[in-house]
Amino acid sequence: MPTTQTLPVPPQGRQRLRAVRPDEVPPVPDFLPPGATWLPAPGHVMPDVAGQTPMVGYLVLVPADRVPATVAAPPPADPAISVRIDSERRIAQVFGRSLDLTYLEFELLSHLVAHPHRVHTRDQLVTTVWGYGHVGDGRTVDVHIARLRRKLGPDHRGSIVTVRRVGYKYAPPASG
Repeated sequence: MPTTQTLPVPPQGRQRLRAVRPDEVPPVPDFLPPGATWLPAPGHVMPDVAGQTPMVGYLVLVPADRVPATVAAPPPADPAISVRIDSERRIAQVFGRSLDLTYLEFELLSHLVAHPHRVHTRDQLVTTVWGYGHVGDGRTVDVHIARLRRKLGPDHRGSIVTVRRVGYKYAPPASG
């Protein structure tokens, strides 16, 4: 028979963090908005910190009709941005010219553009873009980067920068 443990109640407005057993289902947080639900986040989206216990995260799902207007409204378009990604319509454009991209090319470019100037290792890109169950190596990333550069064209291929012996980063052209 499992034993239950009574935890001290934290002061009003404060949450208490504690470890959760792998077989335990934590209670639904009372701070979720009405109609929202939650589920465990996939392991590949949680950071691994060397020497520390792995973290567990949760995704909160809110019905689309209840998303606050500040979150639902897209940011105004900046004419200085050369590469635009519209994830809803799955369109990538370079200065208004639509790019004909495969599913994975779009996902890769979208990920790089979403994190400008951040260096991504090949393994990070394989895990994030292809998924944690993908069987492949860093050369897969290299091939897709080469295709993306060709499709971006000669004026913009340099925005995907190779960081030798590490991986790649997206460096948007300086505006002005």
